[in-house]
Amino acid sequence: MASKLTLPTNRLILGDNLHILKTLEEESVDLIYLDPPFFSNRNYEVIWGDANEMRSFEDRWMGGIEHYIAWLKERVELMYRVLKKTGSLFLHCDWHADAYIRVDILDRIFGERNLRNHIIWRRTNAKSNMTKRFAINSDSIYFYSKSGTFKFKPLRGGYSSEQMSRYKQEDEKGVYRCDDLTSPGKARQFTWRGVHPGTNRSWRFPEEKLDELYDQGLIELQQNGKPRKDGLKMYLSDAEGAMFGNIWIDIDRVGNTSRERIGYPTQKPEALLERIIQCASNEGDMVLDPFMGGGTTIAVAERLGRQFIGIDQSAIAVKVTETRLKKQMDTFFSGSFSTELHKYSYKKLRYEDAFEFEEWIVRQVGGTPNTRKRGDFGIDGKMADGTPIQVKRSDGVGRNVVDNFLSAIKRADKKLYDKNKKEKKPIGCIIAFSFNSGAREEAARLKVKENITLDLKEVKEIVPLAEGPMIKIEWRELSRDGKGGTEIEVTVKGESDSEIGFYSWDFAYNAEKGFKATVIKDETGKQIYKFTAGEHMIAVKAVDNEGLESIETIKLKVNGTVKSVKI
Repeated sequence: MASKLTLPTNRLILGDNLHILKTLEEESVDLIYLDPPFFSNRNYEVIWGDANEMRSFEDRWMGGIEHYIAWLKERVELMYRVLKKTGSLFLHCDWHADAYIRVDILDRIFGERNLRNHIIWRRTNAKSNMTKRFAINSDSIYFYSKSGTFKFKPLRGGYSSEQMSRYKQEDEKGVYRCDDLTSPGKARQFTWRGVHPGTNRSWRFPEEKLDELYDQGLIELQQNGKPRKDGLKMYLSDAEGAMFGNIWIDIDRVGNTSRERIGYPTQKPEALLERIIQCASNEGDMVLDPFMGGGTTIAVAERLGRQFIGIDQSAIAVKVTETRLKKQMDTFFSGSFSTELHKYSYKKLRYEDAFEFEEWIVRQVGGTPNTRKRGDFGIDGKMADGTPIQVKRSDGVGRNVVDNFLSAIKRADKKLYDKNKKEKKPIGCIIAFSFNSGAREEAARLKVKENITLDLKEVKEIVPLAEGPMIKIEWRELSRDGKGGTEIEVTVKGESDSEIGFYSWDFAYNAEKGFKATVIKDETGKQIYKFTAGEHMIAVKAVDNEGLESIETIKLKVNGTVKSVKI
């Protein structure tokens, strides 16, 4: 039976969601959005191109629609298990299988009564040259709740162009339209400020309210200074749009020139996920995307203050999402999410992301990181039973670390220390990249001579380590603007046993802030960039098909001419 994992942090997970969903805690997720590969009666079109993706989906289409529905159904059943009773699921699909998905999967698992909406998203209004049928320019999004008690906030949208055309006037307070101050009837037929509402007409408000509106400048006046009967000012800034229905035509697809575009062919717009996340979850809620793809759900969830879990069978998808998250986060310390791969780069863990490593590796052994960074007695985390953990981001850790940690354990919790010693359990755990003979000999002596068990764990015993790609950066000057600025072509060449998946570029790299991608996904390894006069630090990240990465930097000095500066 698979062990159940709690959700201590936001997570990006590499693997088949069929297996990973089994490890998640039951009823732990508030909202699920899934955009599985669509059924189209043809071979699966590889999106990322890495081996994990191709192996995972190579047989999905064998057996036709029944095979596809069976494949998807067993995954949705597991999603239902992890969804809270107050939670909801939004499943995105197209016309090829939407009827089968609703009847054979969603109605059977969630129940027909829990279908809340069949949402139609017009993803494009492009014209078609089809002559035998109408153009298909929409997708379906099925919205199901797990029970009758679920989170939902109605959302209001903007105005149509016809509605906006009514707001023709403007004053110092903003754009407005005028509404009638009168209505049919004779309830309030009196002369006010020299104006009568008219035969069979009545003022909409009592005289006191009319005076209040007048004093606030909310009524337009005639040329003679008297109030206009149709002069009630209605400002656009105070207006609320109409509530959204189930036909969504106001969200455009991600175009070729969109600022959101990251090179993922089926990428969904952030506005679409914003609407779904805002209507069906609250800040702090857990959002799950089991087909993470380009990471739009995850990026929007993080921006809106939700927790998140993203799963994908492609290492490239996971790393693109990770890079996207780090770009949008305000702080370099991204310990608020973890990236879980099949292999990890020794160089990255050992020398990069210093703020992240300690918390991350403690969680990998099932521990809870210590949020206190001072006065912690050198204890960086604790196991589930409270046993202390110390992390040394070093090789060749020696006996002095063992001695100091032993003293720290006794000072921190002598009662727990005595208990673990008596029960012959480990009194603590030190994690490092390697230990020298002095540390290992002392740990052995403690066990034999003093009945004290101290675990010494190397990082490679916890997670599989491998070498990341080798990178070489080259550059050449293309043109000058006469003001000290220069256009430069920068090229990177990467080598890896599992082939390079993509490159990311940071053209304003700051070591203290960390890698913030200017270009998230580049498959060519070549960029043309215009630099102003001055010194510029450029960083490029190479990610291979296993998700292993390496970062290389160069510094260029630009002032009419260009030269590289030794770092």
